[in-house]
Formats: sequence, structure tokens, C-alpha cells
Amino acid sequence: MADNLKGILLMTVAMFGLALSDMFVKLAAGALPPGQIVLIVGGGTTMLYGAGALALRQPLFSRDFFRPVILFRTFAEGIASVAIMTAIALVPLSTVTAIMQSNPLLVTLGAALFLGETVGWRRWLAIGVGMVAMLMIVRPGGAEFEASVLLAVAAAVALSVRDLATRAAPSHIPSLVLAAWGFAGSVVGGAVLMALGPAPQPLSGALWVYVAGAVVVTALGYYALTASVRVGQISTVAPFRYTRLVFAMAIAILVFAERPDGWTIAGSLLIVGSGIYTFLRERQIARAMATPADAGPV
Repeated sequence: MADNLKGILLMTVAMFGLALSDMFVKLAAGALPPGQIVLIVGGGTTMLYGAGALALRQPLFSRDFFRPVILFRTFAEGIASVAIMTAIALVPLSTVTAIMQSNPLLVTLGAALFLGETVGWRRWLAIGVGMVAMLMIVRPGGAEFEASVLLAVAAAVALSVRDLATRAAPSHIPSLVLAAWGFAGSVVGGAVLMALGPAPQPLSGALWVYVAGAVVVTALGYYALTASVRVGQISTVAPFRYTRLVFAMAIAILVFAERPDGWTIAGSLLIVGSGIYTFLRERQIARAMATPADAGPV
């Protein structure tokens, strides 16, 4: 019980940290091109994780990096970083965060399609509801549709690919090393985006605070996220990932004076509801499989 409470606290802290990271990125995006932000945040976070791995005498450089699943995970991390930070720069923060909440549903979908995991009709229905909710937020073809919002969708898909690759990664690779390798992919993505986009701008005054804040809270947020699922039962702590939406909405309203419309709010609630149901259903099935004599059909 105590471990689950600690896991819930860590997950909530992680989501608050990542919401703050999004805030710093959006603040910096007012003066810096997205590629420069991706490069700085990705590079700074890579160095922090790399230093942590070396301090713990974990092998930061090894042949494991060249495993196809690790290279694929690193590539997905790079795509996700470029997509989400560019989306944050161009799209209201509340909209980006709402779309990103579809990540757990996309992971379940990917696990069923590519990893052979069994998904019953109830969870398929929840996934379908979540996808409809995403369309409610994106509203393709509508008068208010902005093509840049598709960057948030691309980020959600790329993060789901990263999470699926993480499941398939060898368990002996330390989490700090895996995180350092992943963020190294965002450095490459940021460099490519800078080469193709606007020229970098000098950092001064508050910009240093924004980019440094983004690096620190991103690193701490992902570390707390990893720690939470290792301390508590994942089926217990995972639903608290959705606290990020609460924090992000508050930041969007208070810091950026955003006013999410009814479609965005309704879509967000549907995505959160579908995701929580999926977690609870997976927990129920896991319990049933652990006690087959007492379980009914799943």
C-alpha cells in the first residue's frame, strides 16, 4: 500500500514537471525557433542523464545501442521531440496536451497490432472512443482546423512507438542509459530541424531561465515517471498520468490566457475516460489470470 502511494505521488510529481517543461518550451518559443529549442533541451537532458549513468558506473557506450530495437526507439524519440516542441510553439498548449493524452490508448492499440497482445472488445471500444475524441479535438476539415495540430498527433504516435520499443528493449539496459540514448535522438532531430528552419537566435535574459528550466524539469519529470512505475503497481499508478492534463490546462489558462472550447474539453474528457477504463480493464484481466479458479470469462 505504501509503495503504491509513493508511486502515485511520484507519477503526479512527474506529470507536474512535464507540464512545467511544456510551459518553458512555449515561453521560449516566442523568441527561439523550434529546432534550437529541441537541440538545447535534448542536449541538456542527454548530458544530465549521461552524467548520472557515468556516476553510477553504468555503461553509457556499448554495443547494445546498435540493436535494431534501440535504434528504432532512439529514432522515435527524436521524431517525438521535434513534433511535440514544434506543436507547442504553434498550437495552443491545452490542445497539444489533450491530444497527447491519447498515448496510452495508442500503446494498447500498437501492442495488439504489433506485439500480439490480446485485446478484448471492451478495450477495442475504449480505443475507438479515444480516437473519435481525438478527432473532436483536431476537427479535420472544419473551419477552425489548423494543419499544425497534426504535429501533436504525430508526437503522440511517435511516443507510442517509443513506448512499445521500450517494452521490447533488453531488460539489462539501465533506465538512465536508455533515457540518455533516447534524448540523443532528439539532439539529432533538433540539428536537422535547425538546418532546415530559421537561423538560431542568441540567448539572453529570461530565455536562459526558460531553456534551463525546460532541461531540469524534463529530466526530473522523466526520472520520476520511471521511478513511479518501478515503485508502485503500474495498473495503480498509470491512471495518474492524466493529472498532466489538469496541470497543463491550468498553465494554459493562467499563463497563456487560453480558453479551450467545448469540443476540446469534451474530447479531453473522453480520452481520459477511455484511457482510465483501459487501465482498469487491464488490471481486472491481470487479476483474473492470476486467480483463474475464481475468474469468469474475460
